[in-house]
Amino acid sequence: MTTRRTIGIVMNGVTGRMGYRQHLLRSILAIREQGGLPLEDGTLLWPEPILVGRSEARLRALAERHGLERWTTSLDDALADPITEVYFDAQVTPAREKALRTAIAAGKHIYTEKPTAESLEGALDLARLAREAGVRNGVVQDKLFLPGLLKLKRLVDSGFFGRILSVRGEFGYWVFEGDWQSAQRPSWNYRAEDGGGMILDMFPHWRYVLDEIVAPVRSVYAHSSTHIPERRDEQGAAYRATADDAAYGIFELEGGVVAQINSSWAVRVDRDELVEFQVDGTEGSAVAGLRNCRYQHRVGTPKPVWNPDLAATEDFRSQWHQVPDNEVFDNGFKVQWELFLRHVVTGSDYHWDLLEGAKGVQLAELGMRSAREGRRLDVPALEL
Repeated sequence: MTTRRTIGIVMNGVTGRMGYRQHLLRSILAIREQGGLPLEDGTLLWPEPILVGRSEARLRALAERHGLERWTTSLDDALADPITEVYFDAQVTPAREKALRTAIAAGKHIYTEKPTAESLEGALDLARLAREAGVRNGVVQDKLFLPGLLKLKRLVDSGFFGRILSVRGEFGYWVFEGDWQSAQRPSWNYRAEDGGGMILDMFPHWRYVLDEIVAPVRSVYAHSSTHIPERRDEQGAAYRATADDAAYGIFELEGGVVAQINSSWAVRVDRDELVEFQVDGTEGSAVAGLRNCRYQHRVGTPKPVWNPDLAATEDFRSQWHQVPDNEVFDNGFKVQWELFLRHVVTGSDYHWDLLEGAKGVQLAELGMRSAREGRRLDVPALEL
């Protein structure tokens, strides 16, 4: 007979776009829709979300839409619920550190979006507190579980590239200013005082992508810009953009690999996917996006000749081959949720913890400092 074990998860910030779409709807509710999360001993783990937010009306509507019974505007009440074992945070960055401290003090396991804090000092302190409290902890590092990057890692692990030379990344799209078309992102993203900014948002992602797929980051040089100085908020009121909406980074990785990543909310897309990484090595190259990954091996590399007097006759895109799926890829957020919940209940291996999250905050902090000072900065190893 199958045993079902309920695990209560306080979900703070799920009225926001990311918290709702990826974490509640496509992860926790998706696990419930499949009948729970099967564990190795045959137990079905049943996640029971407790919704937390500032708006009672929005929480009630969200709960009613999905047939959920537990919701509250009081974090303390949610943490005191007898079924609560895990606290999850998808709030705006300035509110996150305080809430995580409260949850750790209450003895709850921690799973959180990034950045985990606004400063490296705060991020490291959270990791220390969690270790001292003996609570299991994890940080969302969703891009590692995307099909395109899983295929890229497959190539790296196979030795396909030979010696890796460089990485070039392009991320971004045009976010409308909010005047004649509404913006696709919340206005707080463009206010530094509210935790907005491209470096703070995206450099934590680039840290774990580079560290885990290619090689550890050893230095950073960054330039940031606020290309669109004025935008309109959700009510149509004009406001001054005080945060960077674009960042251009050069990262030196272990072994001399050079990575260049452009991140912008003021760029129009001329690529197959909203983010793409090209990795070049002595034996081959690959371009990976969210879902697809194409490759070109040394033996199949054409021999272009530079001649600006003639029109290009080669179809360069057709000279690459697709890495096959070879497996069914689930939603990346859901996959990491399942790994973390198994870790909480069974103690299975899991290394994407608050210390790993602190590495992302470290790179963002150094990136912002590099942009201010106009110089390259080393990225030292982190220890608790």
